[in-house]
Amino acid sequence: MQSAPVTKYRPFPPVDLPNRQWPSRTLTQAPIWCSVDLRDGNQALAQPMSVEEKLEYFDLLVKIGFKEIEVGFPSASQIEFDFCRRLIEENRIPDDVAIQILCQCREELIVRSIEALRGAKHAIFHLYNSTSPKQREYVFNATQADIIGIAVQGAKWVKQHGAALVKAGTHLRFEYSPESFTSTELPFALQICEAVTDVWAPTPDNKIILNLPATVEYGTPNIHADQIEWMGNRLTRRALTIISLHTHNDRGTGIAATELALLAGADRVEGTLFGNGERTGNLDIVTVALNLYTQGVHPGLDFSNINEIREVYERCTRLEVPARAPYAGELTFTAFSGSHQDAIKKSWPHQKPGRPWDVLYIPIDPADIGRSYKAIIRINSQSGKGGVAYVLENEFGFSLPKLMHKEIGKIINDYADAKGGELATQEIYDVFHREYLDRAAPVALQHFKTTERDSTVTCDAEIAIDKKAHALTATGNGPIDAFVRALGTTALPKFEVLSYAEHSLGKGAEARAVSYIQIKTDRGLTYYGAGIDTNIELASIKAIVSALNRSLR
Repeated sequence: MQSAPVTKYRPFPPVDLPNRQWPSRTLTQAPIWCSVDLRDGNQALAQPMSVEEKLEYFDLLVKIGFKEIEVGFPSASQIEFDFCRRLIEENRIPDDVAIQILCQCREELIVRSIEALRGAKHAIFHLYNSTSPKQREYVFNATQADIIGIAVQGAKWVKQHGAALVKAGTHLRFEYSPESFTSTELPFALQICEAVTDVWAPTPDNKIILNLPATVEYGTPNIHADQIEWMGNRLTRRALTIISLHTHNDRGTGIAATELALLAGADRVEGTLFGNGERTGNLDIVTVALNLYTQGVHPGLDFSNINEIREVYERCTRLEVPARAPYAGELTFTAFSGSHQDAIKKSWPHQKPGRPWDVLYIPIDPADIGRSYKAIIRINSQSGKGGVAYVLENEFGFSLPKLMHKEIGKIINDYADAKGGELATQEIYDVFHREYLDRAAPVALQHFKTTERDSTVTCDAEIAIDKKAHALTATGNGPIDAFVRALGTTALPKFEVLSYAEHSLGKGAEARAVSYIQIKTDRGLTYYGAGIDTNIELASIKAIVSALNRSLR
């Protein structure tokens, strides 16, 4: 990097827009969506999709709900042409879906593209040419008038050769992109868009689409919004124009730039699933759509099974959705931090049907997009007591007393430290089971029964202490009190019961009960124990033995 001061780069110039309106607006409706996965996204792949993969991907886009899908660049190659023809000839395009193709301003390419669209019910012809000063200087060695002439002539050829399509019944729409719009002088961008609009002569029933692309992202999102509002304020046929966005992500702010540009008046968004595209990628439509959804605006796209969408995307593109990608990433609904886990656990019970979603650290209900609640909390050495308790309750049904959370949390964290990595939920259960439910030494319960008379309970028990059998009997005000008194007749250390809790595991007559007992030893230390049995009384006795064994280890 260049040492300060940095003279190699210059700040992107702001837009003179003193009365900008977009900062005070709120998004209240979804834009028109156009997927460019099969063209812009596909050309960015190291190994482009096969025709069969593109067909599967097209079906996925239709299923999600896209009504405008850019299917390719049919004049660029025979494969692209053939794919377009298969979609039409095999009747794969629903009547309410328009396919879009891209083409440069050259007559032979326009003729070839029109040929590819024969028989389509709805088609969008997307014409483009580069307009920025450096493109004009370095690539074309052309003046502004030359560039306008190229665009105008291209629009005339589309109208001329597209007449046959229209006559045959195709609803043909026209889209124009001043490529590199965001690095083009705004007055010139306006001038060329007006000239092309003059040729197309849009009507209320067939508006022109002016796509204003951030082909390379140079400026901050607020400048992009200013550019869109500036254009929208000055188009002479704004009511007959659909302003479309096509943001790339070179600065990592493509999503923000799109959202602010929608506030600035844009009507339409082009992008790809999960942001696949050249360099750092195109706009991620999944994220923008679900961002709208979390603000109470239905995007008009169905991402209720995001896992299936991700699976098709990854298989067809050979790319992977990053683990921390919004909404769809493997770890999106995963909290490793103990404080986060605890907050999630505490806020989740307050979420009631019909109330606005308000679970801490989770801005969208995972169930709305087909994600599983099971992955929300995962445990490693950094996890807290709340996360461990959450897993045991939501995965295995153990509703631990609150005071027990700290105890089991430390046990699990020590185990994770020793392992040196993340614990699977089954490992957490296994550690809990070994620590609380499987302890049979030095004290083992072999037999227990009670009789009740005159509000007192007598217990008869057989236990083994260090494998030596002992027959015990005692009377108390209940089974737990009687058993503790019976244990007091042995050489075992004295203790008292501090707390008791129980609940059922499962439902029905065969459901088991789980009991949690906290004891305090004569040394002033406290320990929890747990026991499971179909008999709630016996589950409590097992919990006492569990706590006692844990104190004697």
